[in-house]
Formats: sequence, C-alpha cells, structure tokens
Amino acid sequence: MAALDTAPTPLAAPRRKPSVLIVGAGFGGVGAAIELRRHGFQEVTILERAPDLGGTWFYNSYPGAACDVPSHLYSFSFAQRRDWSRLCSPQQEIHDYLRDVARSYDVERLIRFGRTVSACAWDEQRAQWQLDTAEGERFAADALVLATGQLHQPSRPAIEGIESFAGHSFHSAQWDHDYPLAGKRLAVVGTGASAVQFLPEIAERAERLTVFQRTGNWFLPRRNRRYPRLVRAAIEHVPGVQAFRRNFMYEYCEALTASIRHPRTLGRMLGVRSAAFMRRQLKDPELRRKVWPDYTFGCKRILFSSQFLPALGRPNVQVVTEPIVRVEPGGLVTADGALHELDCIVWGTGFKTNDFMFPMRIAGAGGKELSEEWAQGAHAHLGMTVPGFPNMFVMYGPNTNTSGGSIIFYLEAQAGYLRQALQQMLARGADAVEVRREVERASDRELQARFAGTAWTQCDSWYRDESGRIVANWPGYMREYLQRTQAFDPGEYEFATAAGEATAAGEAAAAAARAAAASPMTA
Repeated sequence: MAALDTAPTPLAAPRRKPSVLIVGAGFGGVGAAIELRRHGFQEVTILERAPDLGGTWFYNSYPGAACDVPSHLYSFSFAQRRDWSRLCSPQQEIHDYLRDVARSYDVERLIRFGRTVSACAWDEQRAQWQLDTAEGERFAADALVLATGQLHQPSRPAIEGIESFAGHSFHSAQWDHDYPLAGKRLAVVGTGASAVQFLPEIAERAERLTVFQRTGNWFLPRRNRRYPRLVRAAIEHVPGVQAFRRNFMYEYCEALTASIRHPRTLGRMLGVRSAAFMRRQLKDPELRRKVWPDYTFGCKRILFSSQFLPALGRPNVQVVTEPIVRVEPGGLVTADGALHELDCIVWGTGFKTNDFMFPMRIAGAGGKELSEEWAQGAHAHLGMTVPGFPNMFVMYGPNTNTSGGSIIFYLEAQAGYLRQALQQMLARGADAVEVRREVERASDRELQARFAGTAWTQCDSWYRDESGRIVANWPGYMREYLQRTQAFDPGEYEFATAAGEATAAGEAAAAAARAAAASPMTA
C-alpha cells in the first residue's frame, strides 16, 4: 500500500499555532514540551501537582530505588549522557538528568508546580480544553496532553482493619525517610519491582523483617556495580562506544520482548536461564518452594536483581505466603490465624496502573466522560488518541507499557506523533483533530489479537483490567511502535473548525486514505 504524504502542506491561510496544556512533568511531559518547542509551538504550559518535576522519579525515593532498564537506553536519544555511574542508574541520577534536560532545553520555566488538575472539559464552541485545578485555578488551551503515566497513584490493599494498626506504616512510593528502621520489627507487604530494590537495603537494618508474598517472580541477574574508571573513560571519550552500547541494549531489550511473545521457544530458553540463576541463589529448599513462581516466564514483569533472593535467606528475614486477612493494632493476621507482631509496615503493593489519569474528570465532545468511554476497558489509537476527545493526546496511555524495552523510546515516538497531528491541524485550517472511531476500533481489535499465544495471556497480572483485557502493554516490539507512529496519517482523523464543520482538506485526506486502503497491496 502506498504511503500517504503526511508532510504539512499550506492548505489554508497561516494561523496561530495551537496552544498546548500538558498535565505531568515527568519524562513524558518534559519530552512533549521539548518536541513542541523545537517545532515552533511557543504557547506550551505544563501543570504538575508536585513541587518538583520528575514524576515517578520524584516520588519514588525509597532506599535502593533505580531503573531496571540500562541508562544509555532509558534516556532521551537527543540528550545522551556519557557519565552515568553504572549500567542501571539510581533514582537521584535519573532525577538530576531530567532536571538538567529540562533546563538545557528551556522548558523548566514552563512548569506550574503545585497544580493538581481535577477536571478537563472540551469547549466545543471555542474548540478549546478547559482545565480546573484543585487549587481553584482554571487554564485553557487548544490542545491537551495527558502525561500522567501509569505508575503514579500508590495502591494499598483493601484489608479489614488497615487503619487500626498502632505502629507506623507508609507506602514505598511515599517513603518516610525520617522513620528509623534500625532495630525494628518490620513488614514488607508485596514483592514486586519496588520491593525487590528496597528490601535488601532495609533487611540488614531491621531486628526482624517479615515479607508477605502473594506470588513469586522470575529473576535474571543484575549486580549493577559502579563502572570502573577505565570503563567510564571509554564510554565518555572513545568515539562509537556510547552508540554501540545503546544499540546493544536496544537489541537486548527487543530479545526480551521476543521471549515473551514466543513463550514455547525463546521464552522457554530464557526461562531455563532464569530458573538456573534462581536455584543458585536459593540454597534453602523450603525457601525456594515458597518464592518459586507458578506461572509462565514473562507473563508478569521479569525482575532483575542479584541481591533480593539472598536477602530472603538472611536469619532475620521470614517469608510468609499465607494471605493477610486483617490488620490489628499489634500487626498483621494471616489466614492460618497467626498474628505477626510489628512496629512498622511498608506497603510495597504497587500502583493503580489501570486508572491512568483518573480520578481526574475528563469530558469530551458532547460532555461524554472518558470514564464512560473506557467503561469496557481503556483503549486508544496507538495508545494516544480517543474518538470523541478532540485535540487530546495521552502519553504512556493504554497498551503502551513495555515489558522488555524503554518507555522513554515510546514517549519520544508519542511526542513526535502528537506534534505532527497539531501541525496537520494547523495546515488544514482546522481547529480540532479527532481520530475516526472506525479507525480506533480496528486498531484496537488488531492490537488485542496480537496478544494471542504470548506469555502475557497465561496468568493474571497488573497488565489486565478486572475483565481480563490487557490494557497496559504494547503487544509487539519497540521498532514496530516507532514504525506505526513515525508518520502521522491524516486519513485516520477528522479535522473540523470550531463551528463543527469538517474542513475540505480533512475530507480529502480521509477520502485518499479510504481509496488507498481499498487498493491492492504493492511491494
């Protein structure tokens, strides 16, 4: 099928470039602002509820916090850093990196901190988005970018008596650095990606640490030592080393995705490697039995650590797999009737991943709520655009999480795509751009069909919603997502004026797209 020419063409008289409001100042929001400003969009404002930028890297400051994606890939392609301290950098380095990038590209001054967006509503008469904040302010702009991500709302389990605990407690994403852990009877509830990082750090301080695990994890090794001086010098000064490492890490991550997509072949091979590594780390047969995962390799997030499993074998650490049935003032009670007496509970229970930007209220065309549109499961064309919600773009939206790659790669692709959409809208003399419902439905059917036969379908995980629909992950590879988003296809969208009339240029593009779709495939 011949590709459409999607380069912006002066189809209408020059107009003011659209103003843009971005919600969230993490990697997605900062990246979108940089992309828009580089292409001449001057009216860009970022609203951020926190007192600092960074998103998840501002909030998650627990001991041992780090990224499990190598830093040469978990960074912007246009702002490569050569002096990372180690393969997978700690939280503070990543946070500092994003601050430096925001300052270098002059977008930090665009951020309005301490603004918690509570509602977004599309004004059809003005063809603008109106945003209200919990602080009582109102903002308006032509386009809305929701860059709140998937991992920003801490989740606590609904356990009877959770408020009755007489000791101290906090969520790992709201770490209380003022509370002394030394000599305390601690509990860690949950053994997901965050707990895997902070548990080895606190185990050596606690008098006793009780770990409450619901399901085990598949592990691969990661020692993550500081780079030796010669290695750092080579990365920083030898031409080609940085590019080689980034490309190697990209292909390695694509191989991880391949193992998840093909669980009976590549997945089985990598699963054997994981099992061998875990057996070496778990010498105690009873402990091994308790923590061993009972699901297909790759169905849930594969974790990288060479410290977590040995920490479970410390003499002051106990692993409990009985379900917690209630909380009492003195501690946690499990299904076997045992009371585990505690001084402090750390909830390592993850995030409300499938809530995306909610409980923020979002009303699109005709006042329809996004929560209503997503009542049967979150969905968006390429994870970004939703029919009935003109000029709205979601970053790190439905089905754009990655199990084997770097989310920064996806965010860069999304920033380029939404920028092209606004350029096309401007070029066509339109005030609104909206994905066609039939296009979004077709792309969603195709996307969901691609999960068939993959490891993602072979267990329950946070990638799914309550109905079992996978709403978090992209079913393919990073390179595929880039191919799908590299060129904005105007034929997949409707362009309209503030009066609600379709533009002639928009209709012509749609007609051309339909004709191309009906034509025979060409090599």
